[in-house]
Amino acid sequence: MSDPVTVVTVATAVVCALVGGAFFAFSNWVMDALARRPNREGIAAMQAINVTVINPTFMAALFGVVLPCVGLAVWAVASLGNGAGAGWVLAGSLLYTVGCAGLTMVANVPLNNELARQDPDDPRAVEVWQRFLSRWTTWNTARTVAALAAAALLIIGAIAGR
Repeated sequence: MSDPVTVVTVATAVVCALVGGAFFAFSNWVMDALARRPNREGIAAMQAINVTVINPTFMAALFGVVLPCVGLAVWAVASLGNGAGAGWVLAGSLLYTVGCAGLTMVANVPLNNELARQDPDDPRAVEVWQRFLSRWTTWNTARTVAALAAAALLIIGAIAGR
């Protein structure tokens, strides 16, 4: 593994871990705290979170790291078999891209959009909220694991390639 590839791999791993840490917080205490509030408050708070999370810094971390993951995956495929940690880098890059960024788009974003359409004061929103809490947290936990595992795989690949 060349030094620039090592630098990109480690930097990518750090961002994957950062995103995974943010998701970890939500799955482990933020969602539980919101669930403990009256439904109207929990819904309104999550709606506000879902608006404020769409900002350049978080979006760059969550989706921007897909670009180096794709580049590293291309490098890894070209480097497979030379014992340079390429397999680990490929696995980490694919895991983040599909298991974190991909899951976000196909699972969490649609749930966020459904919740955004709810009026927190409408009693019918409670059913959506209760379903949201369970499903969103399950998918969020999956993308947490994917992001953190991707970070670990990328670091293993960087170490193996030295």
